Amino acid sequence: MKEGLKFDKKSLKTVQGKAAGFDELAKDCVAFANTEGGHLAIGIEDADELPAPNQIIPKGLMELTIKRIGERTINVATNGTIVEAPNGGEYIDLEVFKSQSSVAGTTKGGYYYRDNDESKPLPPDELLRAITDKPSFSWETKVSTKYKTTQCDEKKLSAFIEEIRNSDRVSDFVKSKTVEEILEYFSLADEDSFMTHLGILWLGTQPQRSRLLYAPTVQYIKYDGSGNKVLKQVWDDNSMNPEELLEDIWRSVPDWRESNEISDGLWRKEIPAYDEKVVREVLCNAIAHRPYTTRGDIFINMYPDKMVVVNPGRLPFGVTPKNILQKTVKRNQELSRILYALHIMEGEGTGYDLMYETQLSLGKSIPILFEGDDFVSVTVERKIVSKEASRVFEHLQYFFPQIAQNQKALITFGIVFQEEIISSVDLAQKLQLPEADRLRSYVEPLISQNIILSRGRGKGTRYYVNPAIISDSKANIQTTLKAIEPYRLKELIKQDLKYHKLSLVSDISQRLPDVPFKDLQKMVRKMASEGELIPNGGRKFRRYRLP
Repeated sequence: MKEGLKFDKKSLKTVQGKAAGFDELAKDCVAFANTEGGHLAIGIEDADELPAPNQIIPKGLMELTIKRIGERTINVATNGTIVEAPNGGEYIDLEVFKSQSSVAGTTKGGYYYRDNDESKPLPPDELLRAITDKPSFSWETKVSTKYKTTQCDEKKLSAFIEEIRNSDRVSDFVKSKTVEEILEYFSLADEDSFMTHLGILWLGTQPQRSRLLYAPTVQYIKYDGSGNKVLKQVWDDNSMNPEELLEDIWRSVPDWRESNEISDGLWRKEIPAYDEKVVREVLCNAIAHRPYTTRGDIFINMYPDKMVVVNPGRLPFGVTPKNILQKTVKRNQELSRILYALHIMEGEGTGYDLMYETQLSLGKSIPILFEGDDFVSVTVERKIVSKEASRVFEHLQYFFPQIAQNQKALITFGIVFQEEIISSVDLAQKLQLPEADRLRSYVEPLISQNIILSRGRGKGTRYYVNPAIISDSKANIQTTLKAIEPYRLKELIKQDLKYHKLSLVSDISQRLPDVPFKDLQKMVRKMASEGELIPNGGRKFRRYRLP
């Protein structure tokens, strides 16, 4: 198993002998507890998949390990099991439970969190955030008002049970449970049939929901081109559960019904001003991931050129605008589970992927996520950046069905298409990958079928759409010099310098605005080093001419 957010391997030497590293092991346990919990396989080396053949865990070692971790940590709960691997070797499977309501730390005052396959120190500002954020993770399952499930809204209960039993995302085992068992399974009620906070939010009556500390309130405000408010609607009577609220908001905003028609000859397509999948996902995220222990309304601010959804509170601990595509932390896990089971939201880690794919396939900009001191906003642009993108995507999905099923590849293609040509470093940054080396799984399916092409090596690799794809799709795309071949760029520079002797690179760039400046600068320097151009002056104001 690969090391990652919830799994790590440790040598048996970590817990044996004088060189035992219990302090380091404690740091890893704290990191797991502060993130999503996880498992430590003690007795498997980093480079191996299995323990050494016939490796035996000494009697009492597992218990000693758990004891030593307990002595070195605070708010960390663990459980150990000795596992026999297929090769006969044994190792300790140490499970670290997620700390639900408090921040875990070491007895030496260290705080850590898990970032992919690493345990990292928690910065002071993030520590404060983790402390304030923890209570919101346990809000759903608490029982603070003694309402029995028999006191809930019967229509909402009947609708919920019917939807669960008809959902293809719910197992037959769960569907076969009694009503009381289903409610307990989805944390809507406790073992004594008292409704939890989540139960009241979903099944409660209007007065019951009003008694929740911070039931969701949504405000829709429309602005004109001068920034003046022209329309306002508020959902604040607490009569609807999250599903009903989302549906009512979707039906009530007329801007989401608007569209633009793009055409070329016989080809026509309606492009929605705001795609339904994107709108629903943004709104669903606002309701599913907001902290229900924090006061504040959800705002849908509609401008002539964009929609901005503002949510109270910050992103869940560990998630930032720069890793939202690659990292998922659910603040309200049980609510998210219900929304997924009822097909209201996408699965873990796929919501923003869906929004990226949809926006790019319509020729629009990707959503912009911003985190303030006490709020998170998502901006969705109305403007169509490339009118031909839809036509190219339709061609791609029809003639390359395997790519059509590969969301990573579609997002990558959309970014490359909009950028025309992009370096591996810049592409990795837009895909929020920590390293350009991890690009392979994103670009390989496209390169293997000649959908995108590349030039250069290593970090200097650049990607661009195969011109044949553009040609075959019949897309009427304006020709630019962004992806010009090096030998043609060389001739273009020579032609420019025939008429403009002794020019700075910046001067040439102004006359060839479509050519990326870095590409132009690199080619000019190469031509000078090979004697095809003569440089004059110092490095800062160096001018070039033909021999």
